[in-house]
Amino acid sequence: MKQIISLTLNDEQRELAIEPNRTLLDTLRNDAGLTGTKKGCDVGECGSCTVILDGKPVNSCLVLAGEVNGCKITTIEGIQRSCDEVHPLQDNFMKCGAAQCGFCTPGFIVMAKALLDENPAPTTDEIRFAIAGNICRCTGYTKIIEAIDRTAGQMNETTQGETR
Repeated sequence: MKQIISLTLNDEQRELAIEPNRTLLDTLRNDAGLTGTKKGCDVGECGSCTVILDGKPVNSCLVLAGEVNGCKITTIEGIQRSCDEVHPLQDNFMKCGAAQCGFCTPGFIVMAKALLDENPAPTTDEIRFAIAGNICRCTGYTKIIEAIDRTAGQMNETTQGETR
């Protein structure tokens, strides 16, 4: 028997009818139609399914959808500012060549967004630690770290310019 959950999904209030044993990942992809969150390992090891749940990054394959009733969730689709404007993280992933096949990219970008929301000026070691749960088979992580670091620098320059 399905249950109704109410949540804020990418800043939009939504109600979804879900099976009680369905994961948040499957709910996002199959019920909400948001396929940007990728299903990789389905056991919480790869980070491809990372979303921001009430301000914290989580592997959506490890969360039951029934647990998110009343919560706020941001997926990769919610990070892009508009149809015409990508988030600086997305822009820098492209400019730095941080995405190759692209399968892991949504998880990395969502994790990086959560990091920068919490720590706008992370060190390289803090970036490495934050993305340690995300696996990429194509890159050597160097360009991913460079893209995140570049974004942090740009966002800090913008913030400092606004406070002057």
